[in-house]
Amino acid sequence: MTKDPDNPMRIKLSEERKAEILRKLGELYASEFDEELSAFRAEQILGFFLKTLGPPVYNQAIQDARGFMMERLEDLDATFYEKDGAEVAP
Repeated sequence: MTKDPDNPMRIKLSEERKAEILRKLGELYASEFDEELSAFRAEQILGFFLKTLGPPVYNQAIQDARGFMMERLEDLDATFYEKDGAEVAP
């Protein structure tokens, strides 16, 4: 991910993903609140949640991935260890 100098947040949505989320947000408001959500309001809500929830969720995902990788690295010796000839009993 590249950083946009105008937007310090690393989380970027593709146009397709953004459109899909905005569509689903509109459907949510229509079904749950019986209210039509304008495109402007939907984008404002999405922006709020990305700025509010995006960084902590992103950071947690990084920590989870780091923990997963550290576990795998710790298991590396046990999983792939090969005895050398000096360790073989006669």
